[in-house]
Amino acid sequence: MIEPRLPKYDWGQRVQATENLVNDGSYPDKAPDALLVSAGENGEIVQVGRHEESNTPVYLVEFSPDRVVGCLEEEIVPVEA
Repeated sequence: MIEPRLPKYDWGQRVQATENLVNDGSYPDKAPDALLVSAGENGEIVQVGRHEESNTPVYLVEFSPDRVVGCLEEEIVPVEA
């Protein structure tokens, strides 16, 4: 059994995408691999969950009112205030 990894970031925290985030099928109205978020865009964590198979944190990040994207910890960094 894989030990769960505790989340590094919290709900409401401002973060920045570290890489381009593309559609992995989560947005059926967009083409596969369509660019959803460009590297460097800021967003806010609106929910913290867990990927069941890997037991790793997954963050729902709102980059704009109509774009909430699931991110792995490696795909975001905190934004300094």
